[in-house]
Amino acid sequence: MHQHTMDTWRHGHTFGQDRPRAGERRTLLVLLLTAVTMVVEIGAGLAFGSVALLADGLHMGSHAAALGISAFAYAYARRRAADPRFAFGTGKVNALAGYTGAVLLAAFALAMVWESITRLVNPVPITFGWAIAVAVVGLAVNAASVLILGIHDHGHHHHGHEAHDHGHHHGHDDHEHGHHDHDHEHHGHGHDLNLRAAYLHVMADALTSVLAIAALLAGLFLGAWWMDPLMGLVGAALVTHWSWGLLRDTSRILLDHQAPEPVLRAVREAIEGVADNRLYDLHVWSVAPGVYAAALGVVTHTPRPPEHYKALIPEGLGVAHVTVEVQECREAPVLHGQAA
Repeated sequence: MHQHTMDTWRHGHTFGQDRPRAGERRTLLVLLLTAVTMVVEIGAGLAFGSVALLADGLHMGSHAAALGISAFAYAYARRRAADPRFAFGTGKVNALAGYTGAVLLAAFALAMVWESITRLVNPVPITFGWAIAVAVVGLAVNAASVLILGIHDHGHHHHGHEAHDHGHHHGHDDHEHGHHDHDHEHHGHGHDLNLRAAYLHVMADALTSVLAIAALLAGLFLGAWWMDPLMGLVGAALVTHWSWGLLRDTSRILLDHQAPEPVLRAVREAIEGVADNRLYDLHVWSVAPGVYAAALGVVTHTPRPPEHYKALIPEGLGVAHVTVEVQECREAPVLHGQAA
């Protein structure tokens, strides 16, 4: 029986999710801005009898709901980051919220298509003055939201990588990555898919406002009433494209898709570039925004302790949790130039 305390070997799996993220603060700010605009527009629509204001207020409500999902995901991931029921922490809550946001975006695009086709088949009178005013107000709010969510935080975020290595060495060993103290994660939209979903929601709304203003001006001055539903179809096509990209990226993370090829190649080259190491098994997958876990199978004529192989992995890759299996090759080494 081990005489030492097991606390020496234990480590966390929070991967930085226990700390507030910059995207959370920005999402909450945009949620507040959207909610206030929604209340003002609905109130004004009811007070002044404006259907256009009322409709845009309800539309703002749908985006407030989507932003609320993003904000909830940030809070949930942070508060449950240390919950042992999550084997690799709550990092994938971020991707799950992004996936949900992508589905809502697709539904928004479908609604745009339906409304546009309906307006083309059965045109309705448009009160251009009110409609343009509402579109301008919506554009101002959405432009501010895009600016808030689009600010990239290039500051350094410390994940507090696990710093514990086990000393045992058998035919195969499972160990945690412990040679890093921290890594630097850039919180752009590429890593934070929850922030990306929120950003695309307000971007989609801003796009529809721009297209609506252009179409309404064409209808007001040129009599081209059909421009309004046509611009709706154009906007729906762009939103569908954005939704598909977000669905693709988030689903890959949720289904433990292999890490991007540059990450896999860097890990393989780092391990196989030393001695006669060869990887017979390599799995690298995302466990949090910009953070990966890895399972390596190494075969070599000169086995070393697992921490040796873990130390070979470059810090900048964001590989925070590594399991290493080491197998000794008992066949004679093949010399350079000698046939296998």
